[in-house]
Amino acid sequence: MKTLKQGDPFLYMKVGVHANESLEDIILRKRGEIQAAGVSFWGYGGNSCHPFTAVQPFIKQVSADGTRVMLLMEEITSHHYAVGEAKEYSADGGKTYQPVPKGVHVLGSRFALVVNSLDDLDLEVPLSKTSVGIGRMVGTSGDKYIRGHVDKACLVYDPDAHPGPNDRVVKLSLAAQLAQPYAVVLR
Repeated sequence: MKTLKQGDPFLYMKVGVHANESLEDIILRKRGEIQAAGVSFWGYGGNSCHPFTAVQPFIKQVSADGTRVMLLMEEITSHHYAVGEAKEYSADGGKTYQPVPKGVHVLGSRFALVVNSLDDLDLEVPLSKTSVGIGRMVGTSGDKYIRGHVDKACLVYDPDAHPGPNDRVVKLSLAAQLAQPYAVVLR
């Protein structure tokens, strides 16, 4: 991916140290999991991209015509020290749980995005040219939404909706292809 085009949907996430593991180590582990198991679970917390009220409905909405949704990540300095490893996941609102795939490890997280690729990326995107794609803040400029503790969002690249300067340009350094069921809860 070299650029985003008008209307491209994506999940944006800030990433860094997680569960006392460096981002470099996480990337190596996740790439190994994808190679061995075909998928990996990219763990996260917070409610701004809840699997069942944001991620799954957003992807269903924007992929109806076959569009594929990517997870695009900005590396940040972080200090996440939560511990614990998930053993089970649910893709259906917590009705049923299944074992996390053999060889996949997800640490210190309540939720996970299911990915089947993890590639380096060198892309700069002005958050002011994106729009929130789902929820009560739909249509809000990404630079107004991604503030404070909000570190992830379901976004659409939409430069026509927000004319003006390219404020808050972020450098996206990782891209992952989302795979069904896209997002899950963990326990």
